[in-house]
Amino acid sequence: MFYAHLPPIRIARLGVLAAAVFGLLTACGVNPPQAQSGTAQTPSTVTARSVDQRRIALNPIGSDRSAAVGQAVTPVLINPRHPERYVVQPGDTLWDIAELFLLDAWYWPEIWQINPQVANPHLIYPGDILSLIYPDGRPVIQIERGVAERLSPRVRVEALDQAISTLPAEILRAFLSRPTVLARSELSDLPYVFAQTDGLLGAAGENVYVRGTNEPVGTVFDLVHLGDRLVDPDDYRTLGYEGLYVGQGRVTRVGDPTTLYLTSSSREALVGDYLLEVEDVMPATFFPRPPSSEIEGRIISVIDGISLIGQYQVVVLNRGAMHGLEPGHVLRVFKTGKRIDDDVKGALFTRKVRLPDEPAGTMMVFRIYERMSYALVMEATTDIRVLDTVRNP
Repeated sequence: MFYAHLPPIRIARLGVLAAAVFGLLTACGVNPPQAQSGTAQTPSTVTARSVDQRRIALNPIGSDRSAAVGQAVTPVLINPRHPERYVVQPGDTLWDIAELFLLDAWYWPEIWQINPQVANPHLIYPGDILSLIYPDGRPVIQIERGVAERLSPRVRVEALDQAISTLPAEILRAFLSRPTVLARSELSDLPYVFAQTDGLLGAAGENVYVRGTNEPVGTVFDLVHLGDRLVDPDDYRTLGYEGLYVGQGRVTRVGDPTTLYLTSSSREALVGDYLLEVEDVMPATFFPRPPSSEIEGRIISVIDGISLIGQYQVVVLNRGAMHGLEPGHVLRVFKTGKRIDDDVKGALFTRKVRLPDEPAGTMMVFRIYERMSYALVMEATTDIRVLDTVRNP
């Protein structure tokens, strides 16, 4: 689910800089870079990655991730080209910022600890100043809140810009404004088109009659047509259906059936099409992080029906809440190894051998159902396809 955040209020007092330290991590085995005596360090603005990775073993306070998956703590890879000081810009996402300081963005929570002295400590806003510092040899993300007022002794109140989202907001809005997958469990509760006006097509400017809703006049619905089944390749159970967007309609008369006036259409509205209330889509504010338990699943569908999957495309996974997935969980994609013939020793000795799975990219889960979920591909290092495997990063 997504949580809407109203624009917070900034209160700036004379001579007070709204700054706080987000958190201290446990001691690490690598000493921070030291400035030369009497020489100030110049803030770095380079963000490109380097082969010369700097490993810092961080054991986050209160974290049980490594214990849950039965592995030792994975060293966090600090980006060796991280900026010493970064001013958050409009259009940034938390994923982008995490990659400035880390080589693996999903470790962001391990260098982040909320400080209750900061208003809205979960959020980052355009104008905030972030820096990676090393008090007592420990890496810490330090934040300075935007602009501090120093012009008068009175309290001055102004609205902050909207907090940055975790994922590209425009991509999520475009996707969520046009529902494309219907979970099997929700079909029985959805309103549906019961009949059309005699002799007329279900197109924009016409009425259709629906059942299953008591919403008042003026309520707007998306109409979707039930498409192909989404089948779990592990147990062949039907998890849901592709939802083909039909158009939008507005309730003009309540009753049983209710009259729905079609305000727009991209295909004909048919008897049996389903209605979904239009969402007020807001950017997500969850943090990228690895799952707390072992996850292994498959990509079972890709939105828009394309065969090759790339960055910022939405996919459907056969894992959901019952498997321990939550919004913000990051998964690694592995290209499923092919089965090929080994005939090196001749036809009599030929046998099928399955090649190893190879890393192909990274994705973040952003919407959860009981047995399936949506994820957005954040990085694609090679082509990704339906039935490729997803696992813990």
